[in-house]
Amino acid sequence: MLSLDLGRDTATGDPRRAGRAPPRPIGRGSSVSSMRDYDLPLLWSVLVLLLFGLVMVYSASIALPDSARFASLRTTHHLMRHSFSVCVGLTCGLIAFAIPIQRWQRAAPWLFVTGLILLMLVLVPGIGKVVLGARRWISLGFINLQPSELMKLFVVLYAADYAVRKQDAMRSFRRGFAPMAVCMAIIGLLLLLEPDLGAYIVIVAVAMGLLFLAGVKVRLFAGLSLTMAVTFLALIWASPWRRERIFAYLDPFDEKIALGKGYQLSHSLIAFGRGEWFGVGLGASVEKWHYLPEAHTDFLLAVIGEELGLIGVLTTVILFFWIVRRCVEIGRQAIALERFFAGLTAQGIGLWLGVQAFINMGVNLGLLPTKGLTLPLMSYGGTGILVNCVAVALVLRIDFESRRMMRGSAT
Repeated sequence: MLSLDLGRDTATGDPRRAGRAPPRPIGRGSSVSSMRDYDLPLLWSVLVLLLFGLVMVYSASIALPDSARFASLRTTHHLMRHSFSVCVGLTCGLIAFAIPIQRWQRAAPWLFVTGLILLMLVLVPGIGKVVLGARRWISLGFINLQPSELMKLFVVLYAADYAVRKQDAMRSFRRGFAPMAVCMAIIGLLLLLEPDLGAYIVIVAVAMGLLFLAGVKVRLFAGLSLTMAVTFLALIWASPWRRERIFAYLDPFDEKIALGKGYQLSHSLIAFGRGEWFGVGLGASVEKWHYLPEAHTDFLLAVIGEELGLIGVLTTVILFFWIVRRCVEIGRQAIALERFFAGLTAQGIGLWLGVQAFINMGVNLGLLPTKGLTLPLMSYGGTGILVNCVAVALVLRIDFESRRMMRGSAT
């Protein structure tokens, strides 16, 4: 566990880690003078996932206009809108990369408050847009803004800033943990009113992970984990339709639920079964032809599994693993340079992308109950793609500043 407790040099009195060795460059066998300005493998991994997602969203959505719900749309409608979202996301990512991390730290509390206001606004009739019984979007005309997606990034920034500001109190329940728990409870209430339990699970996991990295007591963290587990079980038990989803997940091919709550999961598993090792071929999926609902959003991995087989799924998993690994290493390097907010932010973003990808893949594979979570960087969705691009840009900015600091310290 990484702790933010600072030591003090006995000779000079400077607040820094006692006995710390000089920071080493990121990457094995490279010298400080020969380092790139940014993490090129991370950038290419993200771009490959964005391009791969664009292709698969087009393949998964090409049949949608044949249904009554999308009858007025062209076959390229979702492709064009997703392409627009990717372009906007990359543009916003470039802007985010140009902003120093110190400015993001100063803005973190205000961004968090903005996220709370947006989560309240989405519940107001006439402002929040209802789709399939869920009120999660605010229509801006050309795009639907999803505040819960923005809140994932805002919580990472706020939790990292909170851990740095409260580093001396992180081992105290009343002064360190309780205020953050209250914030998470407020967010949970707003998200459950939408409802969006999947987003709340991701946000709580990220906040708890950052508190753990910042030095919260193990016993306190274990107690919190147990409390959250009991709370989630109570929420599921108190909601009949959530209970039905759990039972459907346990046996999706049961004849009583295969055409009900288990319909989506059963067809996702059929898609993976048809794909076998190498898939049926790009564009040749059968399940996307109105058998598998939301194939271009929540169940995009199932289409990948059917069309590109186990090889396509493993490629996707490896790319996400590499991105999360680089985020964690970039965060560790920043903390080694005593850039604690930057380090926790990078690790928090890696945790967020990893947890959300894990849940989405687990749902598609029948390992977890069905949740409305998209696959980061790949699934169709404007706000999600935009926020993912900005998050990765922040990690690249953190890496850029760390490399520049090491290069400067070497010269």
